[in-house]
Amino acid sequence: MSTTTWTPSSWRRRPAGQQPDWPDAADLERVLKTIGTLPPLVFAGEARELTNQLARVADGRAFLLQAGDCAESFDAFAADPIRDKLKVILQMAVVLTYSAGVPVIKVGRIAGQFAKPRSSPTETVGGVELPSFRGHMVNDPGFSESSRIPDPDRLLAAYHQSASTLNLLRAFTKGGFADLGRVHSWNQEFVASSPAGKRYEELAAGIDRALRFMEACGIDAGEHPQLHEADMWTSHEALILGYEEALTRQDSLTGDWYDCSAHMLWIGERTRQLDGAHVEFLSGVGNPLGCKVGPTATPDEVLEICERLNPDRIPGRLTLISRMGAANVEAGLRPILRAVTDAGHPVVWACDPMHGNTFTSESGHKTRHLEDVLAEISGFFAAHRAEGTWPGGVHIELTGDDVTECLGGSTEVLADHLDTRYETVCDPRLNGRQSLDLAFRVSELLRES
Repeated sequence: MSTTTWTPSSWRRRPAGQQPDWPDAADLERVLKTIGTLPPLVFAGEARELTNQLARVADGRAFLLQAGDCAESFDAFAADPIRDKLKVILQMAVVLTYSAGVPVIKVGRIAGQFAKPRSSPTETVGGVELPSFRGHMVNDPGFSESSRIPDPDRLLAAYHQSASTLNLLRAFTKGGFADLGRVHSWNQEFVASSPAGKRYEELAAGIDRALRFMEACGIDAGEHPQLHEADMWTSHEALILGYEEALTRQDSLTGDWYDCSAHMLWIGERTRQLDGAHVEFLSGVGNPLGCKVGPTATPDEVLEICERLNPDRIPGRLTLISRMGAANVEAGLRPILRAVTDAGHPVVWACDPMHGNTFTSESGHKTRHLEDVLAEISGFFAAHRAEGTWPGGVHIELTGDDVTECLGGSTEVLADHLDTRYETVCDPRLNGRQSLDLAFRVSELLRES
């Protein structure tokens, strides 16, 4: 983890990509100092517990489901969307656990996923060039000069919305909503009528029978809190480094530094440079970390990332998230799997099947096809099968809303449906039906592993 020269601000001596062009440095520092005085959003002990749980994934004894919005929105913040997103994640987890027989570690892209990297610092519409939208914690998606000016006060708004979201998640997951006796209530109306929803109801009925059997055998379900509660961890891409530094605190028990903005942080494909600020910053915090690995990554580069981010080879500390595209994943991933395994790095291997399969439809909507997403997951599993390694998880962009942003699914979304409910602030997300389709397919692949 940290070195003798690392401090929460040592990243400032390195090149930092994807940072906003803040118009007033003094105003930015004012906001960051304010955030630095606020309570942590998560605690060091929680981050250590997630590392312990991810160590089980690294050892092939559990599966990681990391899922949530591509980018959270200030405009769509309410209890119902958070609850509905949680419903989908709980549904997917119970499908994987019940069908494949593996414990599922649930990590949300939630309570902090407000910033997005962009392929270009500007965008042009109708001959007008403006700074790109970088997520609600930076600027506004409206296409006007004033909307696109980075505003430091948005960092403070992101903190407060993250805190409120965390409060809701803890209430839902610890207050009875996640009770396995409520599995039927997680099936939303628009999902229930679909083939995936009907298949889920059959599975839920099987869980009901299992719980009744346990009770008939004299097993008191009340003595097993894991049947009534769920652990739901938070994560986001650690993109805006000033914000992450402001929420980095020294643990009073161990003396180690933790980024208390989320339980788990990850580095994106565009910011994983070994000499860059993002790798420098995350190398020194004690949280479990992720790093995206795209089709251009070489085995040597990935080995260097492992050495920088987890030199002590702590199981569960580092998750490598491949995002290579359906056509590239099997051939591209296998030499990386082989090199990391031979070097003895105890990583969690996860598959992001979303970002490598994005294209623009004829209508101009950025979209993905569920069949391509499933094909990349199948290739990910095939690569692990060939190398004798554990396909440890999936990393999915989804929503609990009935959107039409990705094509395909058992209740098929067609190209001419995209205009119906295309609501994302950035990348297209799977809806609840498509997410369940994916969960059932992954459970089948896990049974074959």
